[in-house]
Amino acid sequence: MTRFRLLAIATVAGLVGCVTALGTGSAGAADPDVAPGGNFDLSVWQLQEPVGSPGSPTTIPSSRLQGANGYQDSYFYTDTRDGAMTFWAPEKGVTTPNSSYARSELREMNRNGGAADWSLSGRHRLSATLRVVSVTKNVCVGQVHLGSGGSSTKPLLELYYHSNGDIVLGTENSPSGGQTTHPVGHVPVGRTWSYTIAISGGNTIDLTVNGTTTHYAIPSSFFPYKQYFKAGSYNQSASDSTTKGARVAFYGLTVSHG
Repeated sequence: MTRFRLLAIATVAGLVGCVTALGTGSAGAADPDVAPGGNFDLSVWQLQEPVGSPGSPTTIPSSRLQGANGYQDSYFYTDTRDGAMTFWAPEKGVTTPNSSYARSELREMNRNGGAADWSLSGRHRLSATLRVVSVTKNVCVGQVHLGSGGSSTKPLLELYYHSNGDIVLGTENSPSGGQTTHPVGHVPVGRTWSYTIAISGGNTIDLTVNGTTTHYAIPSSFFPYKQYFKAGSYNQSASDSTTKGARVAFYGLTVSHG
């Protein structure tokens, strides 16, 4: 089975390629009295929540998320203390047919309302500044997910935060499955940190976590597939508890393609 190959590790001074999506352009300047859409550009995102009917979680379209009076509830809201866009995913919740875990998570969309579905060629970047407020086991806070091009419903990669503070990248070995994990950082629970996930040249993943960049080759079996980004709180533990889970606060979130 083809595996991702670690190409190189390079430490850089400062965060590479990470900018915020706050209306003012600087983290920490968010308005705590408006919905997340008042501080973040949510025109390219759709929200999935851990409620709905079995196998069919509720989704909130971009049109309802945008603006200071946009959608928010107990699973997706602005923290009134610091303006963070906050995602709550309990251990008990409605899941998709291909997962056992609940999520409060954004799915990338096009500005015309269609689902994002981009080719690996070119350069694609997801940047975030965030903190994990609480987590039972671990939580996925960013993904590159397979779109059209085949039958697989796997992600190309998932970025996990563990309850002990470890940050781990999971890369799929092929569209049929099999994940390899790579330790990429450590931040205590409650501390703010940043990541950038970039796809460059059609065949390389460039991951930056708090200024340290690692590079991974994309197996050729993924080349027929198009992709899209996801970000939020995709909890990685399940039980009958509605009080245990993963709460993640975002202070910056941007997507770019070129």
